[in-house]
Amino acid sequence: MDGDRRGRALVTGASRGIGRAVAVALGEAGFDVAVSARTEQEGERREHSSTVRASDTSPLPGSLATTAAQVEAAGRQALVVPADLLDLASVEAAVDRVLEDWGGVDVVVNNGRYVGPGHMDRFLDTPLPVVEQHLVANALAPLHILQRVLPGMLERGYGTVITMTSRAGVADPPSAAGDGGWGMGYAVSKAAVHRVLGVLAVEHAGRGLRFFNLSPGGVATERLRADMGPFGFDGAGWAPPELVGAVVAWLATAEEASGLPLELAAQELSREHGLYPAWTGTRS
Repeated sequence: MDGDRRGRALVTGASRGIGRAVAVALGEAGFDVAVSARTEQEGERREHSSTVRASDTSPLPGSLATTAAQVEAAGRQALVVPADLLDLASVEAAVDRVLEDWGGVDVVVNNGRYVGPGHMDRFLDTPLPVVEQHLVANALAPLHILQRVLPGMLERGYGTVITMTSRAGVADPPSAAGDGGWGMGYAVSKAAVHRVLGVLAVEHAGRGLRFFNLSPGGVATERLRADMGPFGFDGAGWAPPELVGAVVAWLATAEEASGLPLELAAQELSREHGLYPAWTGTRS
């Protein structure tokens, strides 16, 4: 594929953290990037407490405007399409805007997820509507995106879909939520979205599409530093978001990536292929 044909990407959760780093890396790799998230401008307040026992609406660093500016600084076009993953109509509208403006999407990175209370609460302390919110944002929203972009990918005969997965979706926590483990909502929603791409890979085998479940491992994002210390996650020695960005850009552009399996670990790939030499840690 030439640069123009592979040149349209959509990244969710792109206002900060892994999503921002992925969007910027794709821009540097030659993609125009549509960036989606809730936070449009720096300083906006959103609930980001991980527990139902407290509230925290202090501004986190990052915004779609900042990410878009970084993509444009790399010489590519950025399209800002705000959406709330809990509002599926807004998700559909964001994707439709990209398809209308650009005619298609060649790379989709399902990175965005539910942010808010219940992430680090134990099951009996978690209202079930909060678990439902995890499922809507983490599992159903990606399905709404994929039903809109896959027809065009299939028609063109190429496309890459990458979903950020998590150990929480395939393994038991090392300890209870609040003591270094994770809550029920996060676990069951990550398990649900983890199954999506395997089904699609079987349904569309041999039609030029590539599907990857990418586990980022421990990544020191802005939100982790702000919120997760009291729950046993301080980010010390964890990888920077830019490592995951470098891996996603490689998966989206390298011919040899076509032969890789569905399940991938970002930090292992980075070490094996020298994708982010600035970090040589092993927190995965």
